[in-house]
Amino acid sequence: MSTELRVAILGVTGRMGRALLLALDELPGAVLVGAAASAASQWIGQDAGAPGGGKARAVAITGDASAAIRDATVAIDFSLPAATSGNLAACTSAGRALLIGTTGHDERARAEIAQAAQRIPLILAPNTSLGVNLLLRLTELAARSLDDSYDLEIFEAHHRHKQDAPSGTALALGRSAAAGRGVTLDDVSTYARHGTTGERARGAIGFSVFRGGDVIGEHTVTFAGTGERLELTHRATDRMTFARGAVRAARWLSDRAPGAYSMQDVLGLGPRITGDAAR
Repeated sequence: MSTELRVAILGVTGRMGRALLLALDELPGAVLVGAAASAASQWIGQDAGAPGGGKARAVAITGDASAAIRDATVAIDFSLPAATSGNLAACTSAGRALLIGTTGHDERARAEIAQAAQRIPLILAPNTSLGVNLLLRLTELAARSLDDSYDLEIFEAHHRHKQDAPSGTALALGRSAAAGRGVTLDDVSTYARHGTTGERARGAIGFSVFRGGDVIGEHTVTFAGTGERLELTHRATDRMTFARGAVRAARWLSDRAPGAYSMQDVLGLGPRITGDAAR
C-alpha cells in the first residue's frame, strides 16, 4: 500500500464534505488533491477550505468530477444521488477507487453502481461509522438467534434537512435482520401505519422515522418478545464519526482489486452479511 493517500472529495461543500477535510488532516500521509461540487454551486473556483471557513487547501473546487479525480488515488463521494451516475462514469473511466457515502439511490442507480464495481474497487456505504457497521453484524446475529415470535422494529432519527426516509442505514439494518431470519426485506417490511391497520403480522420488520432539529443520527433495532425486549442502539453525536470512518475505508480501498466491498470488509468482519446489506 502506498504511504500517500491522494484523495478527491466529491460533494466538498456539504456538511460531510467539510468534515472529511478535517478527517484527512488527522491521517498522516493523506493529501487532498481534488474537490468537486455541483456545477451550479456558488463555490466553484474557490479554495476547497472556503465553504467551511477553514484553512486554505490549495485545491480549487470544480464542477467537473473528472477534473477533481485526475490526480487522486481514491474518491470519496458525499454529494447527492443525482450526481452518482456522473461520478461513477468519471471514476470508472480514470480507474479510480470510489467510496460512495451518498444514500437514497433508486434501483437504476444501484445497478449502475454494481456495474462500476466490475471495473474499479468500490464501497457503497449508507453509513461509514465503524460502530454502525458493527451494529449491522450484531443485528444479523440477534435476528438469527431470536425467531419471528420477536417483533422487530427499526427506529431512526435524523436532522430536519435529510431528504430520504427511511435512512440508508435503517434499510441496511433491515436487510441484515432479514438475512438473519433467512427472508427478503421486501417481503416482510412495513413502512407506514395509519388508521385501522389490524394487528401486527408475525415476522414483519417495521420502520419508524423521526426528522427534526440537528440530530446527527440515531438508530435502534428492537426485538420485542413476550416478557422481554432487546434493544440495540447507536447514537452519533459528531459528524466526524462518519468522516473518520470514511477516510479509514478510503485508505483500505485504495489498493484493492476491482470489486464491490463493504464497511464489513474494512472492519475485517468476514464475508458480507448479505449481497445487498451494505446498500
